[in-house]
Amino acid sequence: MAIYDVLDLEVYKRALMALKLIYQLVEQLPKEFFSLKQQIISSAQSIPPLIAEGFAKKSSTKEFKHFLRMAMGSSDETITHLREIWLLAKKYQKIDLNTVKRTFKEYKIISKQLNSLIKNWIDYTKIINKK
Repeated sequence: MAIYDVLDLEVYKRALMALKLIYQLVEQLPKEFFSLKQQIISSAQSIPPLIAEGFAKKSSTKEFKHFLRMAMGSSDETITHLREIWLLAKKYQKIDLNTVKRTFKEYKIISKQLNSLIKNWIDYTKIINKK
């Protein structure tokens, strides 16, 4: 499949859709965890724009992969915050454990997809220039 637009990247679409889960989850957090809410929203929201900005610079494989690595760092940060929420869920029944699990799984997949994209992205300019 040819990739012409950032929307052709499955990981980009998944990262956008996963934001819905984050928004659902932060609504369940007690008010005293305002800082955690802000941190997880910030890390999760940064993933799609980083992928998009990298894709816009895809003519430079090095730049593209740099932005993908930053997106992967944000995804891993989101996973860490989800682990914190998992610990809180044991104390606060208002937090739905199934939503935490589902969200955690989504961000693990996002991190794996980003890692795979970084490893497998082909710099076609090098192939063309060899001919």
